[in-house]
Amino acid sequence: MTPAAFDPLRILDTLRRHDVRFVLIGGFAGRLLGSPTVTNDLDLCYARDDRNLERLAAALRELVARLRGVDEDVPFLLDARTLAAGDAFTLVTDAGNLDVFGYPSGSGGYDALRLTAEILDIDGHPVPVAAIDDLIRMKLAAGRPKDRIEVEVLSALQEEMERGSDPA
Repeated sequence: MTPAAFDPLRILDTLRRHDVRFVLIGGFAGRLLGSPTVTNDLDLCYARDDRNLERLAAALRELVARLRGVDEDVPFLLDARTLAAGDAFTLVTDAGNLDVFGYPSGSGGYDALRLTAEILDIDGHPVPVAAIDDLIRMKLAAGRPKDRIEVEVLSALQEEMERGSDPA
């Protein structure tokens, strides 16, 4: 199977049309905040209430989401009940790779991330993007080598942002 071209705008538009409540996290969020790191997937933290799980499942079905990294014949029923039973799903969709998390490591989940998220205009639509402090905390908690590198990048970006807003 040939992977679909990464189209984050299509994924975000689908989530928006289904009224899914989420906060962008991960490398794409870092990129939107100014990180030079390039990513080929979209990561998000979703609200875990029943209604949002229904909306997320519908959006994922529209994107023809399937589990990434497993045999094609592994059964996977994409519905709210399945999403409620799990927490993190790594998916491939018709618009590229998408990872969805209920409670990303180092975070308090959707409600906590939403409190400090920055609302950015993406293709004419408001999208909540995790605050740089939260991105750093999640990268530290994940602890993979690539995350430790990105912590350095995000920390440097954070220092630049603080200096830019400092009148001194």
